[in-house]
Amino acid sequence: MSFDYDVIILGGGPGGYLAAERLGHGGKKVLLIEAEALGGTCLNVGCIPTKTLLNSAKHYIHALEGEQFGVKAEKVSFDWAKMQSWKAEVVKGLVAGVGMAEKKAGVTVINDYGTFEGPGKVSVGGKTYSAEHVILATGSVPVMPPIPGSADNPAVVDSTAILSLPEVPKKLAVIGGGVIGVEFASLFASLGSQVTVIEMLDEIVPFMDDDLAAQLRKAMKQITFNLGCKVESLDGGKVTYSKAGKTTEISADVVLMAVGRKPAVTGWGAENTKLDYSPRGIVVDDRMRTNLPNVWAI
Repeated sequence: MSFDYDVIILGGGPGGYLAAERLGHGGKKVLLIEAEALGGTCLNVGCIPTKTLLNSAKHYIHALEGEQFGVKAEKVSFDWAKMQSWKAEVVKGLVAGVGMAEKKAGVTVINDYGTFEGPGKVSVGGKTYSAEHVILATGSVPVMPPIPGSADNPAVVDSTAILSLPEVPKKLAVIGGGVIGVEFASLFASLGSQVTVIEMLDEIVPFMDDDLAAQLRKAMKQITFNLGCKVESLDGGKVTYSKAGKTTEISADVVLMAVGRKPAVTGWGAENTKLDYSPRGIVVDDRMRTNLPNVWAI
């Protein structure tokens, strides 16, 4: 039986584009399908843009506090729009680098929404392509918990949308004290926002050593942390949360939902096939094989 490709990969994030590159260099004919920019969450709306903005904020803080080191700078300020454009420039350059790497590996890249049709078949742009193997590398999306008042609330943003805010908010409420929430809290507090973090657990960054997490929290003196709290509802920028039977309200210009990410298991065709998956992800064995023949998930 003849195929259009040896391997079709659905998803151009770190899993998908690296698999495509290695397979291409190994002599395989590969089709890589990505709906958005190559590089996935980390490169486009995660690690890279946040670290770029944090680096800009670090330079701003160093200028503000430079006098104690003998460096005087008057009327220090930051340009949020310029920080945004620098972030975009960094991301654009790295995305281009991924594209070049795929080209050198002989990988065909299609930038469009692909649909998994079943073993050996993926459709994109109105055409169905066949392959001996299909790799599903569909990534993750932000978790948006069903808090009353959160849906269609213009004050609420996720970890993607907050990267493109038109201006730095005067008051920012962060729901979730994990790595994502704490990172954004640190960024905007450095730029002058009044930041409040609301976390359900008794300490921030739950996967960090407890002693280290406590020291990290204490070091972030400009941020207010409300731990062991449950968010009850939202009304615009008003956040109502409770702890030990006591209810408290705070107001913010922007409310960031930062309660983690979840596997993107629907929206690309899995629900119309016999693929074994759950909200926790695609079921695989110890070699990343799914229950469908020649279909892999990474």
